[in-house]
Amino acid sequence: MRNWKSSAALWTLAAGMGMGMGTAHAQIMIGQTAGFSGVVAAGVQETTDGAKLYLDSVNARGGVHGQKIELISLDDKFDPKLAGENARKLIEEQNVTAMFLTRGTPHNEAIVPHLNKHGVVLIGPSTGAMVLHKPLQKNVFNVRATYQREAEKAITHLASLGITRIGVVLADDSFGADGLAGAMRGFNQAKMEPAVLEKVNRAKPDFAPVTAKIVQANVQAVLVLASGNTVVDGYNAFRKAGSGAQLVTLSNNASSGFVKSLGENARGVIVTQVFPSERAGNSPLVREALELAKTKGKEVSPAMLEGYASAKVLVEALRRAGPKPTRDKLGPALESMQKFDIGGLEVNYSPDDHTGLDFADLSIIGTDGKFRR
Repeated sequence: MRNWKSSAALWTLAAGMGMGMGTAHAQIMIGQTAGFSGVVAAGVQETTDGAKLYLDSVNARGGVHGQKIELISLDDKFDPKLAGENARKLIEEQNVTAMFLTRGTPHNEAIVPHLNKHGVVLIGPSTGAMVLHKPLQKNVFNVRATYQREAEKAITHLASLGITRIGVVLADDSFGADGLAGAMRGFNQAKMEPAVLEKVNRAKPDFAPVTAKIVQANVQAVLVLASGNTVVDGYNAFRKAGSGAQLVTLSNNASSGFVKSLGENARGVIVTQVFPSERAGNSPLVREALELAKTKGKEVSPAMLEGYASAKVLVEALRRAGPKPTRDKLGPALESMQKFDIGGLEVNYSPDDHTGLDFADLSIIGTDGKFRR
């Protein structure tokens, strides 16, 4: 295990820390920067745990072409500036072969220049930001569907139920703006306008004025486009003020940790999803993840499935890149993937399209704290 330290906390993914590959002599170094502390920590941990399920199993079988994979993860505290700096260190100082499972829209925007400068690919960014899809980012290979598709589906679903007074609250950043674009397409399709449309500061949200407008407009449902604890704080404020609105958020919050944070307000919350249900026994992807999770005494969450699926794409790219995968081989290897089956879902890339999957669905949190479809 590498013992490299920096001003950012190093998450070396050692088994004893509960976060690692446990590969003492790894030969393929993969870099990750994400908010292992801060508002999205629970989701980041679960997504990384999902990736570990698959990567651990691959390493146990000897790795890829006889080389084991080591994931070096840095905590960027969900700070875009620190995410960019972490990526630079991983690429320039740690000489990682690829970046993987980075989290956050503005965070990934800060990472892209470093990818382009050094010709390093990023596989499976944990964001559905459209900016990573269009225009084409030559070094970014998405796995999950876009936030815009999720937000659009959420609004059209609510409208189909006869709900007409829908509020939208968004973080005042590129993530919020991205989700809003999809939501507005849903409103347009339903020939409706948001009953309330409000922005909150991403780092220090003040929900008091927003809550007053939600209550005054008597909204029937509210879509919150933000992350982790910010969404929890907003939902708590709405409920405390007496709003009975249906609460809706996106898949960036599809983690068990998010449900726990909501506490008594969790039941009935709608969360969009970009992978099949973690209890879908008819899904080969889910069955495979469940079997591996059982051996480690873990339960599978939607966030874990995202990490698991992304790890399958990473490993396949390394396999296609040949016995000695290098940075310059990974891009062509990924672009050769056509109808790559990760377990009932097909990942498609080409020189003109790095989207990956386009699956989107809805779930609701049940009385048991589980996501129901």
